[in-house]
Amino acid sequence: MGSNDRTEILAIQGLSKTFGDTVALDKVDFNLCAGEVHCVVGENGAGKSTLIKILSGAERPDQGRIAAFGREYGHLTPEQSLGIGIATIYQDVELVTSLTVADNIFLGRELRTRLGLVDYRAQNRAARKLLDAMNIAMPATALVESLSPAQQQSLQMVKALHIKARIMIMDEPTSALGVEETKALLEVVRRLRSQNIGIIYISHYLQEIFEIGDRVTVLKDGKVTDAGEVREKDIGSITKSMIGREQAVLYQRDAVKAGEVILQVRNLARPSLFERVNFDLHRGEILGFGGTVGTGRSALMNVIFGAFRRSAGDIILNGRAVRFASPWEAIQQGVAMIPEDRKGLGLFDLRSVLENIAIVKNEIGSLVLNHGEEKRAARQLVERLQIGTAGLRQAIGLLSGGNQQKAIVARWLLSEAQVLIFDEPTKGVDIGAKTQIYGLMTELAKAGKGILMVSSDIPELICMSDRIAVMRHGELVTTVDAKTVTEEELLGYFLGVSDSGGIARG
Repeated sequence: MGSNDRTEILAIQGLSKTFGDTVALDKVDFNLCAGEVHCVVGENGAGKSTLIKILSGAERPDQGRIAAFGREYGHLTPEQSLGIGIATIYQDVELVTSLTVADNIFLGRELRTRLGLVDYRAQNRAARKLLDAMNIAMPATALVESLSPAQQQSLQMVKALHIKARIMIMDEPTSALGVEETKALLEVVRRLRSQNIGIIYISHYLQEIFEIGDRVTVLKDGKVTDAGEVREKDIGSITKSMIGREQAVLYQRDAVKAGEVILQVRNLARPSLFERVNFDLHRGEILGFGGTVGTGRSALMNVIFGAFRRSAGDIILNGRAVRFASPWEAIQQGVAMIPEDRKGLGLFDLRSVLENIAIVKNEIGSLVLNHGEEKRAARQLVERLQIGTAGLRQAIGLLSGGNQQKAIVARWLLSEAQVLIFDEPTKGVDIGAKTQIYGLMTELAKAGKGILMVSSDIPELICMSDRIAVMRHGELVTTVDAKTVTEEELLGYFLGVSDSGGIARG
């Protein structure tokens, strides 16, 4: 799989780090060879982020040693990390979206003319060579804001390549990508590996490990619980090392009998995003929305929630036509949304867990806040949802991704919402937290709520949905029974090709 050059370029021994009473890393050993992909997996809070921060110089270990390219360090500074060729590519893209592709590649290291001015022509030519070398189809002069999420992730890798990175740390690089975009990005990773770059690859999608990985290290509660060649592992053994027990790849959801129609969408449209969408949602039903990224699924949900304006069509809630001018009006009418962009649209990062959970209840409640009742309700939900927090007063931005997501769900459990929209509900969430979120969604369905779920994860769509609405090129092309459709058939519908090779029709 990897390069024949098995030269060790990074070795970590006995790395430990504590934050107060929390042990983030406990005597961790890890190494990386040139030309290999070494995957790191574990639940949220297992220590993956702390390991990344220590290697990038953002955190200092309490003990242990780091050896990179033959030189030993007690700790690394950010300057040292970059200087020896370690580049970190985070899940949240760190690019200047108002600048061009070439400008981002050369940001801080601009090519200049004799007069000291930025030589944009030279930068564009050099950027084009870098992109061509990686076989990435992307205009050097395109604004980053016009690129797809996959293209932006690829650009981050090209930028790292430009600064002569010899080790790339990739943190959940495909978490925001659809099926085809993920394939394209993994191909870029393979090209980097062929250039003898060592890659530390972190992902919650265990299937990716078997597609891209040479070795895997499993972390649990700050300790290494398993490590070895990927070819000697399977999903069951890795999952057991992560969470301490075997777990089925597909969640086994309790069946819920669907009730009357709660939401009807008729000929809904928003130009350039989606056209003439029709569907019904029943009480107790989870209606999944699948398709490749950019097919209009999230835009459709934003129109239903009042965040985007429609250009045509009707939304009928409980038999009555509604026209929400804002999300606030949708919330008042019983429609809730857990957005895909948890950090940007779902959280008040610097505010407490208590405030983040109670915000909607307070907004739609009385003018006088009952702080005692607010605390009791929030505390009960933290215990029920097993939200890992140091207390209700802890800033929610300090929680792991899975715990942040559970806190957003808790917010809506305090409301009277009847229709809940889950847009990529387990994006960036570990296996244990996924199971809890699935359980909550099932509870909501049992309580007679109607759920719309957008997901780019095909196994998730199949195991959690009753029916799956497939969107392609801004249209809802077909709806299939989740109990009978296979992963291969569903992917065929996404791409517009049926099993027989023909076009999948709605």
